[in-house]
Amino acid sequence: MARSADFKSRVLAQKTVWAAGAFDALSAKYIQEAGFDALLTSGFGIAASFLGQPDAELYTMSENLSVTGNVVNAVDIPVIADIDTGYGNAINVMRTVREFERAGVSAVILEDQVAPKRCPICVAGVEVIPLDEGISKIEAAVAARQDPNMLIIARTDVVDEAEAIERGKAYVKAGADIIQPISKCFSSIDGLRAMRAGCGVPLSLQVLGWLEQDLSPEEIGEVAGIATFPLVPLMTAARAMQENLEVLARTRSSRNLPHKVTDHKEFIDFIGFTRVEELQLKYLRAG
Repeated sequence: MARSADFKSRVLAQKTVWAAGAFDALSAKYIQEAGFDALLTSGFGIAASFLGQPDAELYTMSENLSVTGNVVNAVDIPVIADIDTGYGNAINVMRTVREFERAGVSAVILEDQVAPKRCPICVAGVEVIPLDEGISKIEAAVAARQDPNMLIIARTDVVDEAEAIERGKAYVKAGADIIQPISKCFSSIDGLRAMRAGCGVPLSLQVLGWLEQDLSPEEIGEVAGIATFPLVPLMTAARAMQENLEVLARTRSSRNLPHKVTDHKEFIDFIGFTRVEELQLKYLRAG
């Protein structure tokens, strides 16, 4: 997938890019197949699928990069990478940005939590780094970036609305392209409008909690350059597997599962067996 100036211009012009959260290459392919504009490699999803662990920055930068690289190779749509806290200080951030840029992502999300981070949708509160340190990490990310078409998304995890706006302004001044508040920070579209106006750039929104329940697509489009459903793919797969496997273990039969499974022929076509067979016939000559 070539990193595209069209993606950047669309986001900055606030022609909202709609995305969903991938947790591996297979989920990424389904997101693309569904017709989304882009996808996010969700840290929550990668932690769950790759380690079977919570989103507490337990995986390393290289483990996240390995999954993200596989996702980039599997799809043609832009990939937005969750790089957590950058895995250390500003110098670590520089290496992280270079590695993910080299992998082919179209944007990275860098948050201002203390490392190792904690998932704000799962805990009562999180600790953020001082503003000066947050600014330095954004400046370092900008300095490390070589392709200006790759967006740097600055996420702030503060929950005070005024402080979130002030941090957003400072991160934009430091070079961030767009700003991402956490869903807990604001409680109405008016708060998001104030942040959009105050920061002077479109927002990146994770459509969770009240945003998912209360806002219309049109309201999200008023403020967001990127709008992502980060957990729907993971939670869909988790529920379907859980319920089907419970019935399968109990009945020892796949005839009456609560969720229909994908047709085998459809799946092998989707995953690319037909193309591999064509290449085998072309290049693996007998004798």
